[in-house]
Amino acid sequence: MGCGDVGMRLLPLLVRRYRVFAMTRDPERCADLRAAGAVPVLADLDQPASLGRLRGLARQVVHLAPPRPEGERDVRTRSLAALLPEGARVVYVSTTGVYGDCGGALVTETRSVAPRNARAGRRVDAERVLRAWARRNGGQLSILRVPGIYAAERLPLKRLREGTPALRPEDDVYTNHIQADDLARIILQALRRALPNRVYHAVDNTRMKMGDYFDAVADAYGLPRPPRLAREDLRAQVSPMLLSFMSESRRLDNARLRELGVRLRYSDVSAALAEWAPVDAGTMPALRKDT
Repeated sequence: MGCGDVGMRLLPLLVRRYRVFAMTRDPERCADLRAAGAVPVLADLDQPASLGRLRGLARQVVHLAPPRPEGERDVRTRSLAALLPEGARVVYVSTTGVYGDCGGALVTETRSVAPRNARAGRRVDAERVLRAWARRNGGQLSILRVPGIYAAERLPLKRLREGTPALRPEDDVYTNHIQADDLARIILQALRRALPNRVYHAVDNTRMKMGDYFDAVADAYGLPRPPRLAREDLRAQVSPMLLSFMSESRRLDNARLRELGVRLRYSDVSAALAEWAPVDAGTMPALRKDT
């Protein structure tokens, strides 16, 4: 469910072991999904009448679909939960934003959620809906809480070129990361080995503040480091969404990943940048719209 960038990275790992159905609401994506080894299923979580063909289709489900961008509830997950068969195994890819601001504290999976915005609140709603489904139906639910996803083509190069400012060190926040292919491997291992009804942090070992992350990317790609501003000065120069990311600080413990037998290819951002850094500007990766 939700076969975007991470889903497409996951498909080659899944089709070696399973018959895979990949849901899409776009008929033009069916050829790409077939080429990746999946059976495309046309359905739309925003159109409940289209979901009947999903009922009982699979007993192992990877739920990557994000909530709608409005409202207090994740209506998409509520629609999905009504279709899941009893005893199914579900891996839900959530967000570390459910913790809100933790003041830079080290956070384990047992910490209570405290979302500070509606976007994270919808993720909390989705987690609660799926937990309730698992209790009622003997389901095996695994929740992966995921931070900022990066890849060679998913780096903040555009914002660095545009000179978007970052916070000065005394105002800066800790940020957390996972490389996209490592996340795909974590999802696969969760599907195979996760303990039922357990939360895992799908994060690497990075312990870096956000501005330092931008500096590291800039240095690796020969770009100017972003200017640093006080929080009040930065407020007038960035979008409310970006400011919200710059208002939450936490360091995430990932010890539970050992339960899944996951070995990260990129243990931290620095290891990835050292491998990807271009020899010259002509080898820089193409930019995605969301970089």
